[in-house]
Amino acid sequence: MRDAFAAEMRELAARDERVVLLMGDIGNRMFDGFKSRFPSRFMNAGIAEANMISMAAGMAMCGLRPVAYTIAPFITTRCLEQIRVDLCYHQMPVVFVGVGAGLCYASLGSTHHACEDIALLRVLPNMTVLCPGDPVEVRLALRAALRHEGPVYLRLGKKGEPVVHREEPAFVIGRGIVMRPGEEICLISTGNVLPLVIEAGQALEARGISTQVVSLPTVKPLDEALLEDVFGRCRVVATIEEHSLLGGLGGSVAEWLADRPAPRSRLCRIGTADAFVHEAGEHDHARTLTGLTVASIVERVEAMLRSQASTVVAA
Repeated sequence: MRDAFAAEMRELAARDERVVLLMGDIGNRMFDGFKSRFPSRFMNAGIAEANMISMAAGMAMCGLRPVAYTIAPFITTRCLEQIRVDLCYHQMPVVFVGVGAGLCYASLGSTHHACEDIALLRVLPNMTVLCPGDPVEVRLALRAALRHEGPVYLRLGKKGEPVVHREEPAFVIGRGIVMRPGEEICLISTGNVLPLVIEAGQALEARGISTQVVSLPTVKPLDEALLEDVFGRCRVVATIEEHSLLGGLGGSVAEWLADRPAPRSRLCRIGTADAFVHEAGEHDHARTLTGLTVASIVERVEAMLRSQASTVVAA
């Protein structure tokens, strides 16, 4: 994902002289191409992320389109006051990018995990939260974010994520992308768990369960029309995210659901527990610990489907 982001930044900066890139002292040479082509539009803000957000706000006030980039927890939890006051209050068109969201930096410990960032940011007025599911969605989300007249949080994985989309889908902020149709179950994915969710959908289909899979790259604003549709048709709707069960996509959908008449569907929220991951290991190991595997997703959704069937029969 981060390579797709770097490549798209170069292309967008070539088209628009207002685009500037700020970095929080990371990059691993991935921005060398940007720096060589646009040296006056690249700034390393150092390990001073809160200052970087305020710098970006000032640039936006002067008519530029700044993009600020660093590791996800450092550009969110460390900068929450600046995001709230400098960006959201003034509705500044700043894109701030968190790389390594969720458990991507699992081996570096909980200080580098970002499983609360969506929850913190989506409650801020004027904020838009984008969580693309593959490198194609990263490029499309960045384009849309730079066209948006307000602050946007772009939440990325790290590296090695597979390309899921064979062709560029239609990408609109606030709209989901249907990956495959289905009637009994709908799996709604946000962020870099999309490949897992697609595989889980295939596994459920192989068991004779008609399963729709949706990529939802926008957590705020929600695609309410899509939610109305799937909760009106499917027996189980599952949200899957590499984020805490508190306040993320699942929490957003639960809040939306609470204000509506009881649907025919049941909501199944799959994400990380309300706890830090203290056990060291790589990304896949952390996903196994937190139940973010294909087998676990299939098991959880099938159990809820059986439970709902039993309730219907009993009624």
